[in-house]
Amino acid sequence: MRVALIAHPRHAIRPPFEGGIEAHTWHLARGLAARGHDVTLFAAGGSEAGVPLVPLLPEPYEARFPWALHRGSEALTAHLDAAHAAALARIAREGFDVVHNAGLHRFPPRWARAARHPTVSAMHVPPFDVLHRAVADSAAPWHVVTTTSAQQLARWWPEPPPQARVVPNGIDPAAWPFRAEGEGGAVWAGRIMPNKGTALAVRAARIAGVPLTIHGAVEDEGYFAEEVSPLLGDGARYGGHLEGPALAEALGRASALLFTPMWDEPFGLAAIEAMATGLPVAAFDNGAVREVVGECGALARPGDAVALADALRRALAMDRAASRARVEGRFSLERMLGGYEACYAEAVARRDDPWPAPSYTRRQLALA
Repeated sequence: MRVALIAHPRHAIRPPFEGGIEAHTWHLARGLAARGHDVTLFAAGGSEAGVPLVPLLPEPYEARFPWALHRGSEALTAHLDAAHAAALARIAREGFDVVHNAGLHRFPPRWARAARHPTVSAMHVPPFDVLHRAVADSAAPWHVVTTTSAQQLARWWPEPPPQARVVPNGIDPAAWPFRAEGEGGAVWAGRIMPNKGTALAVRAARIAGVPLTIHGAVEDEGYFAEEVSPLLGDGARYGGHLEGPALAEALGRASALLFTPMWDEPFGLAAIEAMATGLPVAAFDNGAVREVVGECGALARPGDAVALADALRRALAMDRAASRARVEGRFSLERMLGGYEACYAEAVARRDDPWPAPSYTRRQLALA
């Protein structure tokens, strides 16, 4: 199929990845291309995913409109509206078989319904007001909407519509080699910011008496300086922002992952990457964590460092091979790609199904 893949343009889609949604989109583009699809990536300038790129924006919007300062601002909204309107007009002209909407903008879902264009919109975040309304407005047989977990499906829709599907995130297990034994310490990986709970991971590891290494991009420098950095030392260290083989090696050397989401976690890509290398997980029980980790981790009340320390002690005694097996059986890249291909086929097959036309304004449709 000829696939238009729309990315979230806050950051470039290239390694080293700023976060899970960038890593997911990069692997999705490359994986679809490897399976024979003709993929065009609509993403921020500077993205490199091994497929043709159409810049949604000349540069990631974080460079011009930092999200922490411009979230919800008229200037950022107008900037993103213009970019998505132009991209959708180009997609309509160029005859793509299906659109894979992996972004967070409100235009693509409504456009999919009005244009009768086969589309799969992948919701990688909990529902927020603007996007939730757009997705609700866009229901149509040819517009399949996916979430990454059953927990998030229920968050988006107490009674899911017929076009809703669950397609869990997936990774290539070969890129995260299994290691039969760790070296006794714990590891934490992800974007360093308050809703990722980095400081709580350090506190829990210290309570448990377990050495901890932190890896990841410092997204909130104030949080790192005020809440994380003062806790370093005495067995806890920041090991930098690693990617690819270097991160896989660092994870495999550990004996457990501390996973500390302080928000309604939609999935937890960092968890399955660590599990693939053999790590059991000690985690806060937020969002889809229980569903993803399953029997390969120990859970604690969100925000409770003492309870997390106890979970870490329990996790250290768990079977590493079980973590690897769970990823191979449930969360492989091939399984994810197959799930999306089934959604593409459904959307294309149902393009001509009877369905009432929407009552959107031209501005809501990105056609103005």
